[in-house]
Amino acid sequence: MDEISLSVPEAIISSLPEDGDSAARDMQEAVAGWERRLNRLDENDELASAAVDVLERFESRWEQYDDFVAELRAWGQSPIYAMAWRDLHASLIQQLYDHEELSSHIDRERNARLVTDGIRPGR
Repeated sequence: MDEISLSVPEAIISSLPEDGDSAARDMQEAVAGWERRLNRLDENDELASAAVDVLERFESRWEQYDDFVAELRAWGQSPIYAMAWRDLHASLIQQLYDHEELSSHIDRERNARLVTDGIRPGR
């Protein structure tokens, strides 16, 4: 499988306030870490499982940051950093699905997990 490449979109970096350099660096370091983690995996099944784990984490984080945006606005605070992190997670989800070879493996793994969770007692 081709190497997975993830990035922080320039639009997100440019949306940060002038004093947002540390946030931009944090985003770039986080994305580089996820990219390294996924590229270390060799087998397609192992990669698909890890990619779905990562996607689920990104989806959870996206929801958390989206909630933060509403809370910050309600308190009269600027939600710009929460919006940037929310948008980053949405972008990373899309970037993983845009990787053609990985996308089909992700879909199969997610479907397998749905079936497994659906027949597991006590769930």
